[in-house]
Amino acid sequence: MRISFKTEGGVAHLPGLSRPVTIDTDELPMKKAGELEQLIEAAGFFELPPTSALPRGGADYQKHTITVTTPERSHTVQLAGDIEDAHVRELVSRLSRLRAEKIKALLAARRRDTI
Repeated sequence: MRISFKTEGGVAHLPGLSRPVTIDTDELPMKKAGELEQLIEAAGFFELPPTSALPRGGADYQKHTITVTTPERSHTVQLAGDIEDAHVRELVSRLSRLRAEKIKALLAARRRDTI
């Protein structure tokens, strides 16, 4: 399963960090991959509507774009504002942590290359 995750906007928006990150569950430890796949299932990801409405006065809200691709199907969802569903909220939280880990690893690799 491949997951593309992108976050834009928000009060402290940093354009350099809004690039999409791709997470391949085949590259994750088995436990993390299984947990992520369970979160996608629990969130009913493939049944979510493609977009959610931005709340009134929502210019400062973050917008998350998630694309999940499996051999059988692919689905993209854009979420904006407060996420009401606890499973979807946990999925976004987990993807945010995985993105941070991936960015941290990339920065560490760049530092090693410059030494």
